[in-house]
Amino acid sequence: MRSLILACLATSAAAAAAAPRYAVYFDQWHAAVLPNKSSTAGITHVITAFAQSSLFTTDPVTQYEPFLPLSDVRALFDKDTKVCMAIGGWGDTDGFSQGAATKESRKLFAKNIAATVQRLGYDCVDVDWEFPGGNGEDYKKNPNSNKTSEIQTYPLLLSEIKKAIDSVGCHELSIAVPALERDMIAYTAANVRKINGIVDVVNVMTYDLMNRRDNYTTHHTSLKGSLAAINTYIARGFKPSKLNLGFAFYAKWFTTADGVNCANTPVGCQTALLEAADGTDMGKSGAMTFEASTFAALPTGLVDSPDGSCGAGTNYKCPNDACCGQYGFCGTEVGHCGTGCQTGFGRCEGPSTKDSFKKALANSKYDAKNGGQWYWDADVNIFWTWDTPEIIARKFVDIVKVKGLGGVMAWSLGEDSYDWSHLLALQKNVKTLRPSH
Repeated sequence: MRSLILACLATSAAAAAAAPRYAVYFDQWHAAVLPNKSSTAGITHVITAFAQSSLFTTDPVTQYEPFLPLSDVRALFDKDTKVCMAIGGWGDTDGFSQGAATKESRKLFAKNIAATVQRLGYDCVDVDWEFPGGNGEDYKKNPNSNKTSEIQTYPLLLSEIKKAIDSVGCHELSIAVPALERDMIAYTAANVRKINGIVDVVNVMTYDLMNRRDNYTTHHTSLKGSLAAINTYIARGFKPSKLNLGFAFYAKWFTTADGVNCANTPVGCQTALLEAADGTDMGKSGAMTFEASTFAALPTGLVDSPDGSCGAGTNYKCPNDACCGQYGFCGTEVGHCGTGCQTGFGRCEGPSTKDSFKKALANSKYDAKNGGQWYWDADVNIFWTWDTPEIIARKFVDIVKVKGLGGVMAWSLGEDSYDWSHLLALQKNVKTLRPSH
């Protein structure tokens, strides 16, 4: 075992020396249109998302199957691209909390991950426990005060996972980490130094820097905000070469307060109440991807949904006067019927964010001070924020190169299917990190 661990350490060191890394998440919800191999050329890691964390808490392990066979995933990329299994994701906390709790639960959780990796043939594991210690999706119903023990158990869980996956062959371990300092609860300086010695890669989610918990506008993935996150993690002890700077293949929108004028105010403009007192979504903010379906005309021949799914990318409309919400599910609550409702796929009571997004793209502004693209639609009181290929290039120069980062990552592959401009911008700029021969 010791010789295998030493061999894996040597392999990890060699992988770090072979940077830059170019990783993309590949999720099951945005797989209708996929790029050709010339567009994915150069990607070093593809991370399939997600295996639910609760699957790994049982004995025997609950069988996980990815949404595509790994042979099909590998066929989309270069032959030496590593395929990683992402565990968790937004809103997935309970399985991690249970798995991290005790020495015995950590060993079982790690053993189950290793068995799954070995069975399916993954090359690497990405732990996407986004908010250990609190501030996750359930932070109002299960307050942070109930999760303080996770600050101590999180590095212990990572250590067990790394040992387990290396015991069945040398497998990289990466983690996805939040970019807002308020969410870095488990990433104390003491913990970061421990985690830095355990994991191979840190995927910094330098996006969603504005979310529904905010009361004033800012950019969700600005250069300034991204740099601040990277600086914080480096100051707390992460080795820059282990960090991947994150990019988002989607825009975000937020409803602004009645009576305010945000035409010249990308940062600091008051929003409407975006989140209820119990932490639930008020339906006044959301995301819009750069998928082909976002820009496509309403399909003809829509049929009533047989399973509650609806909207762009499907041929389903909502029956019985229900509304098709922005996330593609039928319902009658304000979150389904209000702002963000998908016009034409059911009843809608709010403005069309699809039309507003097209308007934003046509009339967008660049905030040179903060490094973010934005637009405020005065007709419907919606603030938009997103990345452009030009901003992506600036981040490579001002963050990736200046800070000596090990690479980049993006969420997520299929969300850029309209013209692949964000994906191609990453591909182009990754090449500038590699020495010419």
